Amino acid sequence: MRIVIQRVTDAKVTVADRTVGEIKTGLLALVGFGRSDTAELPTLPIWKKMLGKMLNLRIFTDDAGKLNKSLIDISGDLMLISQFTLYADCKKGRRPSFTEACHPDIAAPLFDRFVEDTERMAPATIATGEFGAEMHLDFTNWGPVTIILDSDEL
Repeated sequence: MRIVIQRVTDAKVTVADRTVGEIKTGLLALVGFGRSDTAELPTLPIWKKMLGKMLNLRIFTDDAGKLNKSLIDISGDLMLISQFTLYADCKKGRRPSFTEACHPDIAAPLFDRFVEDTERMAPATIATGEFGAEMHLDFTNWGPVTIILDSDEL
């Protein structure tokens, strides 16, 4: 599993000119699953570790201007977007290969479970896009702050 996290002041996702999700200050998280991820992933310790890390990263400023507060600390919003392209392989040629991405039949329920588990833990609004849809994201990266979490590296 890979998550690209961006600290944002606002974010909106549209599908076919229809707004399907919108947040204020918080995190935009692009979530992807790899070929080695299975339906059992939510039962493994790394699942909770990734969720906890995302929600508790201290990437929001405190009163002294230091990055000391987490999404939970600020009661921030969270937008979760499924993103199989996080597993793009660009080693050969100019066209990315996506053979390392999880098959949609496995990835869709994993993403749904990720959203459900996050909703139980997150402090404020949770918004999502639509799995498998072509989405348009409008957001303001605050900082900019962008963090990459990879389950193979935690």
